[in-house]
Amino acid sequence: MGTNSVSGRAPSRRQVLGGLAAGAAITGFPHIAGAQAKAIRVGMPTILSGRVAILGTSSRAAVQLAFRQINEAGGIGGRTLELVDRDSKGRPDEAAKVTRDLINNDGCEIIIDGEASSGAFAVHEVIRDLPVLCLHTCSETSSLSADPKLHVKTAFRCARQGIHDAVAGSTYAARIAKQKGLKRWMTCSPDYAYGRDNTAEFLEFAKLFEPSIETVDQVWPKLFAPDYTESITKILQTKPQAVYSALWGGDLVAFIEQSNLYRLFANVAMFSGGLGDPPVLTAIKQLPPGLNTAYRYNRTYPAKPANTAFADGFAKIAGHEPTNWAWQTYLGCLFVAEALKRTGGRTEGAKLASELKGMAVAAPFAVGETITMRDSDHTIVGYPVAWGRTVPKAPFVEDFSDVDWGKIVELETQWKKGKGYA
Repeated sequence: MGTNSVSGRAPSRRQVLGGLAAGAAITGFPHIAGAQAKAIRVGMPTILSGRVAILGTSSRAAVQLAFRQINEAGGIGGRTLELVDRDSKGRPDEAAKVTRDLINNDGCEIIIDGEASSGAFAVHEVIRDLPVLCLHTCSETSSLSADPKLHVKTAFRCARQGIHDAVAGSTYAARIAKQKGLKRWMTCSPDYAYGRDNTAEFLEFAKLFEPSIETVDQVWPKLFAPDYTESITKILQTKPQAVYSALWGGDLVAFIEQSNLYRLFANVAMFSGGLGDPPVLTAIKQLPPGLNTAYRYNRTYPAKPANTAFADGFAKIAGHEPTNWAWQTYLGCLFVAEALKRTGGRTEGAKLASELKGMAVAAPFAVGETITMRDSDHTIVGYPVAWGRTVPKAPFVEDFSDVDWGKIVELETQWKKGKGYA
């Protein structure tokens, strides 16, 4: 497929989180991978620099893997798929700008949005004006697809959704809270849409399932905060029995390592929505055992040969295990390829969107055999929604406990009605 991001030298864990996996170098924008004659250009705005660059570099590696496999199998009617990526630097205004540039200047006919939630909302509004097909593959903020006021006909979410995680996470947390008598809870989540929405959804359902849970305080560090001492000190002073956090990526690594200095987890049960990414787990110098985390990605779960093959193929390109963003973006590529095959290679946003509605694709990560793009709100169902506990060696998270999708959808429907979304 052309260039990839791997050199012959294995990356350090800090390089991985900093987006420098295996010596990858960004020499200019846009970066174009897999250029071929008559190729279908797919643009990707994402974060390729800074503390959370692993979001973008792992998403890009997933596209490189998927496009390589698709192109080697004959492409789309003989046409290859070509990736053009740009670095938004984690700024929503830049995400909007580079998305417009990818469409208007670089000839991209499809957008795979590899932005965090803050940037994804900006990309979403660009697609409202320039209605090419767009798949959001990293944003987990529920309202992006759940709120009908934000609906865009050619935009879809191919990522975990906060409300789905809230049902599973709170079911898991409520059971442990009841067993261990964990009544006093605090939260420590990033101060932006995803952090606040995710935390509110978790607490809403946790208290529904275990009414004895009480929120005694909440702290909201800034996204990409350099230091968490103030938040950790507040937790120590308040003395909760449990803490829920929606921190992720390098922010979560910094929080846990600084918390270790204060032995926070010796006395406080930790529940994390973002700890399950393998590169995040391996980046923590001393990973405390027994922390509770949502499934993000794990090569042993689901236990399928195709999942192991995906992990091996991804690692050859990226130099590290897949992330949550990697499997979601790879899945997005499968949806794009199938939609293109069904349209005979036609790339008009409306035609591709009509094919994506209700589409089910076979995927290594499916709970059953397929993951479905739901017609009603353009988001996926049938992916792993589970929680487990950290252990000191690979695969670093074990004892996954899942929730039946029937229960998730039932409670999601109630939640939508309560929000005025349904």
